[in-house]
Amino acid sequence: RILSGFGCRLVGHDLSPNPGCVALGMDYLTLDELWSQSDIVTLHAPLTPGTHHLVHAQAIERMRRGVMLINTSRGGLVDTRAVIDGLKTGHIGFLGLDVYEEEEHLFFRDRSASVIQDDVFARLLTFPNVVITAHQGFFTREALAAIAETTLENVSAYERGEPSGNEVVPPPA
Repeated sequence: RILSGFGCRLVGHDLSPNPGCVALGMDYLTLDELWSQSDIVTLHAPLTPGTHHLVHAQAIERMRRGVMLINTSRGGLVDTRAVIDGLKTGHIGFLGLDVYEEEEHLFFRDRSASVIQDDVFARLLTFPNVVITAHQGFFTREALAAIAETTLENVSAYERGEPSGNEVVPPPA
């Protein structure tokens, strides 16, 4: 909704198109179409075996040169080594990460007096066109209220013996 106010064409990819997004004018595309047509790619997906390293070397090659890639979902959606290669060649123009595949060893603790042992993460920090936050994207009043509400709804449904309306079940391998 916000981006449409800037005159952006909204495109997306999902196995189940969201009626709310369609109502805002979003066009649903194949992944290949999305990669090749997008100036900005933001990831909003659960991490499942099917989405692990969704952004990989071949996907990056299909993206527009100078693409802005933003991941606030799950670190495992991105093959970080492939992203580093894309940054080095300029194929990825900007990178924003709020999540990282091996973040449990980096985030949620004060590491200001420590040497970063993760060489891949340390390499990411050397790029001037990369912004990394420590898994803080959820930390808004709205997001925390939604998390609390969803948690309470899930507990209530469980107590009533009803299925959860938002359970994520990966497809069979």
